[in-house]
Amino acid sequence: MTAKYIRVIAICVFQHGDKILVFEHFDKSRGTPFYRPLGGGLEFGETTEQALKREIKEEIDQEITDLKLLTVLENIFTLEGETGHEIVYVYDAHFTDKAAYQREVFTVHEETETLKATWRSLDSFNDYHRLVPEALVTLLKTKR
Repeated sequence: MTAKYIRVIAICVFQHGDKILVFEHFDKSRGTPFYRPLGGGLEFGETTEQALKREIKEEIDQEITDLKLLTVLENIFTLEGETGHEIVYVYDAHFTDKAAYQREVFTVHEETETLKATWRSLDSFNDYHRLVPEALVTLLKTKR
């Protein structure tokens, strides 16, 4: 039996026009893709801002600035048939290298896999192409 715990993560909603930067993953148990802004888990003794800066540097080798906390979400979800529980700090920030906004695709280096991140319109998310955490779409559309 795997121990259950609540994971604390920080994610960043990088915006470019009407699009946000998200990585794509696939939930085999649902048979659908899902998308999430970049970021990841906190390490012991690290603030959410420090974690986010570290994660973005590790994942796509970019520096970020102007971090602004948008909200904190509690996310209880199912992935690959397993229940997960996260406390999600959602930030807005900017890349220090403005050329990053012109890139169409980023290679995202996760611990055990390599993923792809692209700019996607908020209107492109639906029940099949899910943006996670689920409450994020409503938050971002309200913020427009």
